[in-house]
Amino acid sequence: MPEAPSFPPSTPAPKLIVLQAEPEPIEIDLRRTAIMVIDMQNASVRKGGMLDLIGIDISGTQKIIEPIKEITNIARARGCKVIYIAKRHPPDMSDTGGPNSPVWYKDTALNILREHPEWRDRLTLRNTWGAEIIKELDPQEGDIIVETMRYSAFFQTNLDTILKTYDIKYLVFTGATIGMCVEATIRDAYYLGYFPILVADATAPGGPPFVPEATIFNVKVCYGWVTTTKDIVKAME
Repeated sequence: MPEAPSFPPSTPAPKLIVLQAEPEPIEIDLRRTAIMVIDMQNASVRKGGMLDLIGIDISGTQKIIEPIKEITNIARARGCKVIYIAKRHPPDMSDTGGPNSPVWYKDTALNILREHPEWRDRLTLRNTWGAEIIKELDPQEGDIIVETMRYSAFFQTNLDTILKTYDIKYLVFTGATIGMCVEATIRDAYYLGYFPILVADATAPGGPPFVPEATIFNVKVCYGWVTTTKDIVKAME
């Protein structure tokens, strides 16, 4: 018989650390912490991927690969969950809501697919190269992948249920991009009672400097805490 999945005890012994952050340090329990790696897929990161093909600068996303790798490696060693968020549409894009939905007009992959159907394997369609998580950040045994169809990773997914299954309370955010999928997920995490922590230098800017500045301001004032790769690695060590 296959082995039953191993879940944490309902009241695990805490493994507390103090993380330097803004607007103030925060004490977190590593046994109840998950690293969120958002949309680090070929379509968003690689030359020849969806964003590169339409002329969007992907250098900012490429720069965060190493910081995310550093964070996830030490987080696994310290017993944290690593959760990958991957935007993946069915091949027929049937999850866009049709012409009566704003997604029909605003979803980048759908708009590109209409104009360039020959690029479909470079977009975020399920089971294509574009939808795969980049090799440098390959999920490891014990990691979790959640597929999404909107900016927030909580929208009509089982993410909240997964986090509750593992008794997760603290969410450390990395990935792409800071003002869109990252901030949208942080907002929903806050509404659902999680403690969001944004790693500012491990999230892609996704636009001019005022974009990350606005999200960092919003998180510090309203939704959570902001830290750096250096500080979170130091705290976990």
